[in-house]
Amino acid sequence: MSFAALRKLCVAFSLAMLLFVGGCASPQADVPPPPPAEQVQPADGQGAVSSESLPGSAFNRFFPSVSGEYERVYTQEKDGFAEAKLKRNGEDVAMLAISDTVNVPAAAERLRNSPNQIAGYPGATLGQTQTSILVADRFQVKVISRSPDFTESDREAWLQRFDLQGLSRL
Repeated sequence: MSFAALRKLCVAFSLAMLLFVGGCASPQADVPPPPPAEQVQPADGQGAVSSESLPGSAFNRFFPSVSGEYERVYTQEKDGFAEAKLKRNGEDVAMLAISDTVNVPAAAERLRNSPNQIAGYPGATLGQTQTSILVADRFQVKVISRSPDFTESDREAWLQRFDLQGLSRL
């Protein structure tokens, strides 16, 4: 065997060994997972629900009862919030909602400082379609018009149909 042939055989054997050893290595790098403090956390106060907020199911019994041409359809319930559609003759006319302001303290502050009163509670109208009151310095009760025929006076009347006394005892 010539020296050149022996050198080619050694090079081929070395390459084969490198491929063999490289193929046995794990495809994933051995990088440990980040510590819990570095994992993604929600931003302060954004989207977080306070552990002090009441379950949305606690609010359902305080929504106004309906009869005749009106129908109430519960649409959403989560910690600190419950919402229902108000329908008249099958058409959506308003949204009714109760929220726990421990999750949105700015909403409570805005209503608390309002010079207006509705049903004996601090209240305010936002824009052309929303009217809210603050009950027991904690619960925001809101009526939002979904129909141009559902006026501010309608919203105030429906706010007074909630069981506000019961809600204030929660």
